[in-house]
Amino acid sequence: MPNLMHFFIAKLILFFLFTYQITDCQANVNDINLADSLFAEKKYQEALLIYEGILDNEAYSPAMLLKMAFIAEGVGDFPKSTLYLSKYYSHNPNPKVIAKIKTLTNQATLVGYNVSDQQKFFKFLIDLNQEITATFALLLLLFLISIFVFPKKRTGFYAPAIVFLVLTFVSNNFLKDKETAIVTGAPSLIMDQPTAAGNLIRKVDAGHRVVIKSSKDIWYEIEWNEKTAYIKKENLSKI
Repeated sequence: MPNLMHFFIAKLILFFLFTYQITDCQANVNDINLADSLFAEKKYQEALLIYEGILDNEAYSPAMLLKMAFIAEGVGDFPKSTLYLSKYYSHNPNPKVIAKIKTLTNQATLVGYNVSDQQKFFKFLIDLNQEITATFALLLLLFLISIFVFPKKRTGFYAPAIVFLVLTFVSNNFLKDKETAIVTGAPSLIMDQPTAAGNLIRKVDAGHRVVIKSSKDIWYEIEWNEKTAYIKKENLSKI
């Protein structure tokens, strides 16, 4: 009876987790479909409001970002259009996107858009982070249930349970993308120290992408040409 009770509770937890995920995904799909229909009807401002809400919840699609960039460009908000395109580029590193950003920002060259094969693979894993973590967690739960359901064989389930516990922890805590941002201030000063008294590395215009390493008062510590540098927070918009 205790084994049956443990099994029932585990199945109940899985049911509620699965149902919650399906409901949440369905709500996002409904919002996207509504916004897409408004976009098709050329009700761009109404569509943009819904898209922005979806983006705030990190439930967007690359196609949605392109539509948001189109709307922002149409109303003359080039910084936002550039921001959406840069975010889109993170999922689809297409040279045409860079060309469009150069046009919007009047830049001949841009820093921070080179993506290696290793970065592409890591990005692929990051995009599947929830699915990977959920799979590891499910396998962990199954092995934990097996420990209680099959007490005579429980020693054989300890090792895989520990393995999937570690994998779940690593996937949930370390399989995350670096925090990136786009330069939106023009001109912006890249400094070697988080102070106006530091040495100027370069004066740049909007459009460049950087990796944020940390925050120091009114400054962000960033990666600039594989070196540590600093830029004022007001000149960056996080992607």
